[in-house]
Amino acid sequence: MKDLTIFNQFAKKKKGIQFRTDGKAVIYTRVSSKEQAENNASLETQLKYCKELAKKKNIDVLEYFGGTYESAKSDERKQFQKMLTYVKRRKDVGYIIVYSYDRFSRTGANGAYISDQLKKQGIVTISATQEVDASTSAGSFQQNLYYLFSQFDNELRRDKCVTGMKEKIRKGYYIGPLPFGYTNLNPGNGKTPEYILNDQGKLLRKAFLMKANLGMANSEIVKKLKKKGLKITEKYLSKYLRNPFYCGIIISPLIPDEIVEGKQEPLVTPEMFLQINDILQTRPKGSVYNSEDEHLPLKTFIRSLKCDTPYTGYLVKSKNLYYYKNRRKGSKENRSAKKLHQTFLEFLGDYQLSDRKYVEPLKELIHNKFLELNSDRIEDEKNTKDDIDKIEKRIERLEERFVFEEISKSQYDKFKEKLVLEKREIEQDTVATNFSSSNLKKAIERALDYALDLPSLWASGNIETKRSIQYMVFPDGISYDFKNHRVRTFRVNSIFSAIASISGDMGGNKKENYHKNYDNSLKVESERIELSSKQVTKELSTRLFFS
Repeated sequence: MKDLTIFNQFAKKKKGIQFRTDGKAVIYTRVSSKEQAENNASLETQLKYCKELAKKKNIDVLEYFGGTYESAKSDERKQFQKMLTYVKRRKDVGYIIVYSYDRFSRTGANGAYISDQLKKQGIVTISATQEVDASTSAGSFQQNLYYLFSQFDNELRRDKCVTGMKEKIRKGYYIGPLPFGYTNLNPGNGKTPEYILNDQGKLLRKAFLMKANLGMANSEIVKKLKKKGLKITEKYLSKYLRNPFYCGIIISPLIPDEIVEGKQEPLVTPEMFLQINDILQTRPKGSVYNSEDEHLPLKTFIRSLKCDTPYTGYLVKSKNLYYYKNRRKGSKENRSAKKLHQTFLEFLGDYQLSDRKYVEPLKELIHNKFLELNSDRIEDEKNTKDDIDKIEKRIERLEERFVFEEISKSQYDKFKEKLVLEKREIEQDTVATNFSSSNLKKAIERALDYALDLPSLWASGNIETKRSIQYMVFPDGISYDFKNHRVRTFRVNSIFSAIASISGDMGGNKKENYHKNYDNSLKVESERIELSSKQVTKELSTRLFFS
């Protein structure tokens, strides 16, 4: 029997990749930057060569992708991903035509991997200027070499670019977008940069001065800057206060562990910058305490009135007594811990609430005053929330229109991206207060409860309790007048300042108070009188917040 066709049904089926050699094609073109897209004809040239290859191979082109600037350092490009999605869904696409393989990808192994995955679906990537048969093993190997060489070329360019950037930084010039408040008078490649303070920078300088000279809280500074026309959040102000660029210093991850004196006009002196950051870092977070700290809770919290140097401590083993000492070289300011603690306790007593009957009216007054002082901030947060709600509703409406086919996928993607970006910008530019009137009242009530027994709580507490009370009442620490053996404050928590004022008005303080906040307070009769709750409220409102 010579005719074997009857056995065809038993023949093994062909395995492996089935290329769509009779398939259709898409064309993908790109350049790396916006300037290239706008200022040369590269995209037109790429398209011309790709069309000529399609015509030469008699391949029909179904769709065009790219035609804009997309960096090939990453394969997460928008047009590139759109093209991949398109060809994977179509059963009639057999080719992706590019001008050269570095237009397809410059990610080396990842570009080769994407091409290999496409081949498994029968789709071949072909270049108009680098003709290889990627459907064969040899051609596939050659194609992968092109991808690897493209990645290598990228890395060489990057190394060369980074080296130049490092040298520029070491000469005192800033790389990247200039920090807030500065303008470069000579932008552009090849020009020597000239950094000057703009109007925003001059207002920001006032923030540094308010922090350094007055010890103002960031919330107060932000409020004052807003009145002068500069609207920034506390979050960004804190970031600016910690950036050494503003005192003439440049640091960069490109030159780790190096400090460079910059060419920019300093906003403040290095001394003032360091002073400010010492204030910012005064309060330790998550501190680890040792046995010595238990006996020296005022260590680093108390500073010399004479030189602003912090006090440390030591143990005289022969006497088994602890002492505080000033860090300043040559200083002879040593004081017994027992004596200094007693002085601090007496001073702390000035901020003790003398009678529980003041708790309720004082709680209400402080709460109302807080609302008054922070009305702008609370209103801003409410407006921000309203703006975000409006954007979210617009996104929902956009999704509905897309689902009901009132708009196309491209329109949906375009406008959703715009709305999401707008929402993100609002969220990033806003510091949420998470304000709650009930929570505020609870916090004030707790502080007032502490104030009823402040010295005893400090004296009987462990190191954590002592430190918490110290920084709760005196956020920036205290200074010590060694010669006259008395303490002063830099800044007092507003609640405890109010308590001290009331105590003084009602004759509760037996000693002179030296804190700055109430130097100019109104003088009232020292005669102590019994007041009803309503009278107390009236008394507090007139003497506490308007003194």
